Amino acid sequence: MLGASVLLIALPLAGAIVLLVGGRLLDRVGHLIGCATVLAAFVLGVAIFFHVQGQPAADQLNTVTVFTWMQSGRLDIDFGLLVDPLSITFVLLITGVGSLIHIYSIGYMSHDADRRKFFAYLNLFVAAMLLLVLGDSFVTLYAGWEGVGLASYLLIGFWSDRPAAATAAKKAFIMNRVGDVGLALAIFLMFKEMGTVSYDGVFSHIDQLAEQSPGTVTVIALLLLLGACGKSGQVPLQAWLPDAMEGPTPVSALIHAATMVTAGVYLIARCSPIYDVTADGSLVVAIIGTVTLLVGCIGGCAKDDIKKVLAYSTVSQIGYMFLAVGLGAGVYALGILLLLCHGFFKAGLFLGAGSIMHAMNDDVDMRRYGGLARRLPITFATMACGYLAIIGFPLFDGFYAKDPIIEAAFAAGGVKGWLLGSAALIGAGITAFYMTRLMIMTFFGEPRWKQLTSTDGTGRAYEPHEAPAVMTIPMIILAVGSVGAGAFFAINDRLANWLAPSVGPYEEPHPPFPAIVVTIATLAVVAVGVFIAYWFIGRRPVPVTPPMPVPAIVTLARNDVGGNAINETLFARPGIWLSRASVYADARGVDGLVNGTAAALGGLSGRWRRWQNGYVRSYALSMFAGTLVVVLMLLLVRSA
Repeated sequence: MLGASVLLIALPLAGAIVLLVGGRLLDRVGHLIGCATVLAAFVLGVAIFFHVQGQPAADQLNTVTVFTWMQSGRLDIDFGLLVDPLSITFVLLITGVGSLIHIYSIGYMSHDADRRKFFAYLNLFVAAMLLLVLGDSFVTLYAGWEGVGLASYLLIGFWSDRPAAATAAKKAFIMNRVGDVGLALAIFLMFKEMGTVSYDGVFSHIDQLAEQSPGTVTVIALLLLLGACGKSGQVPLQAWLPDAMEGPTPVSALIHAATMVTAGVYLIARCSPIYDVTADGSLVVAIIGTVTLLVGCIGGCAKDDIKKVLAYSTVSQIGYMFLAVGLGAGVYALGILLLLCHGFFKAGLFLGAGSIMHAMNDDVDMRRYGGLARRLPITFATMACGYLAIIGFPLFDGFYAKDPIIEAAFAAGGVKGWLLGSAALIGAGITAFYMTRLMIMTFFGEPRWKQLTSTDGTGRAYEPHEAPAVMTIPMIILAVGSVGAGAFFAINDRLANWLAPSVGPYEEPHPPFPAIVVTIATLAVVAVGVFIAYWFIGRRPVPVTPPMPVPAIVTLARNDVGGNAINETLFARPGIWLSRASVYADARGVDGLVNGTAAALGGLSGRWRRWQNGYVRSYALSMFAGTLVVVLMLLLVRSA
């Protein structure tokens, strides 16, 4: 059974190759091939899950060597797969949620002439992500890491005739390269210090390295964190994630729920043996997560683009996951628990947003919505489940996943615990505010679209209608997951016990006050966030154009919390100045020296040519001048 795990990657990869090589001959069946290969991978993943689950806990870390990949000097890398509870959990998330997104895409992309190519890129994305989570070494992980980056570039810029989409794809590609440099340097450093890049080799030597050179382990941890920040859109590399909304909506769902942004959390959790021996590295992870969750919350409060609100909510929720995995040993499972729950409710929310766009002529501005609950009852019901899950309403996923993280943050102890816990608590309230704002502006109040026409230049009237079954059924399944998955995973620590062989045993957090106090405080903060949203938005007519002027905090939120400005100030402008200085030095220095020498020789040659004029008197004068020079030199030599 474990030998068949290579098919998990091979199936979607084969689908991508067939769809790309087959060309337009497969236009009519390309979407079916794309869906069938990912569904087959999911079925195989379920079978492997039950096989691994049936093994004793001590034997659940299975390595499958496929072939020898690289062998040179001390470098010896096999292409192998690690099939353990952590990797198989991600396999089920990627292929399960990915299959639903594939099926949904059949309807969403039905009118797109390049639908076959779109499914090829989706399959490539899934295959690269599976390689990332199944690889048994950092080099294999890096191969999948780069494959995910390539697939995201192709998918975000899928509608490349739109300048905004092309720019967003390049932005995502470049910002991810910054993180990739960190991951690559971490791998080089591990090989230099320990002579291996396999998980087994690194994790078995990390304790010894921590005793000999704790600073080196911290550097490795921080470089890994830089890579994780790039893929997961964490501060300071978060600015590409909201812009990635320029891609088709199923891409947004796949990136934000099941694949790319989860890679950073996976990397930290997989490297738990490294972070367990460097408290400083873990603390930085927790701080980055805390700052990011607040930045994401603030950014989501003032956006009118429904997809960008959801994008910032992803930034925020991934921040909670980083906070959890940064809290160290015993708490890694809480980050994975929220990640799985997030896969259900965030995919459902994005697919719901796609359904709304399908009904509203692809318009994404919530100020032009209103009163859609009656027109889109299925979309409203499924998005309501996702909304209740993300704000942590009792019995929904977020309640089981986010509440323990807040408890664990307070349990960190001392000032650190109070700062991290308070920030996480405030983030829960702000999340409730901006998600309630989204629901009110979209589904309730006056139908503002009745007085408007489409903004796509056609001047069409809006005629909201429910999406076809091929789109609504995946949304319903994800909504059910938003209600039941959290309780299923959390009760009796089911997921935490399952993940113990991979990330260590789970330890119940013990905050400085009873856990019920945290639960009550969280629910109270969430209620306050909902009430404020209702008070300021639900009771008043929503203007179609954003109000101006606005307070500074709103301006900051509308401007992406300064993310783009900071990147432009710290990286883009210095880069432009450096490029201009290099061009100047090249033009006036290197080229100037060469061109100046050539010009000098050319001028000298021109003057010298004038002597060759054919007149005897000129040649006689030359001979006289030469003789005079020779005589003078002889006199000088003799006098010396």
